[in-house]
Amino acid sequence: MQYRKAGYGAKTVAGAVAPRTAIVTPVLIVINVLVYALTAVQAQSPMSNERAEFFQDGVLWPIGMVLRDEWWRLLTSGFLHYGLIHIAMNMLALWVLGRDLEILLGRARFIAVYFVSMFGGSAAVFAFGDANTGTAGASGAIYGLMGAMLVAVLRLKLNPGAAIGIIVINVVLSISLPGISLLGHLGGLVVGALAMVAMVYAPAKNKGAFQAGVLALITAALVGLVLYRDSELSSQLCVLLGAC
Repeated sequence: MQYRKAGYGAKTVAGAVAPRTAIVTPVLIVINVLVYALTAVQAQSPMSNERAEFFQDGVLWPIGMVLRDEWWRLLTSGFLHYGLIHIAMNMLALWVLGRDLEILLGRARFIAVYFVSMFGGSAAVFAFGDANTGTAGASGAIYGLMGAMLVAVLRLKLNPGAAIGIIVINVVLSISLPGISLLGHLGGLVVGALAMVAMVYAPAKNKGAFQAGVLALITAALVGLVLYRDSELSSQLCVLLGAC
């Protein structure tokens, strides 16, 4: 990013003071790795760690969420991974994308974009996916960072070819490979891009308030989507279980 050349501490296009080094990104990686290690130890398998009790209690499972009111799964599922390859690929992508975006956004804004993207991916899976299929992974947040990177490149008037190419390749892989949550990826991608638009195209006056307001609106829209799907699934389960 151009802020590396301009000098640390320079004000970025997002209105943040560029930090000297990325801290949030490696912390997120450490948290994900520790959670994976816990599930691998519980399951006594690095490749079948989804058998772990901790994994089963945190995976995004729409039917279970509705029946048991286990809404934490919208968040915890973003820190769970299916096997060593899954977490290795996601953490590599997080390391590559996260460092520059954290410098551009500053730590607080970067955290906000990361978690709203994660929520976007989870909400898309919950609202439009198979209600009885478990989903996990940091991919929603990472695809959000991909969308954010593309918006940043366009805002800085840089060549967007590489960013677009990376997104296209990953979307094609999401479609072609079995067991991949396309909805989670696309949900994160769209929400991350929208969040980044608010960050880098915010007006100069009251920039922080504008950014926070847009993120609040995005979050509220996602909450509304989740509540609508919850009502829909609750009605279906009521009829199916004869509890109406």
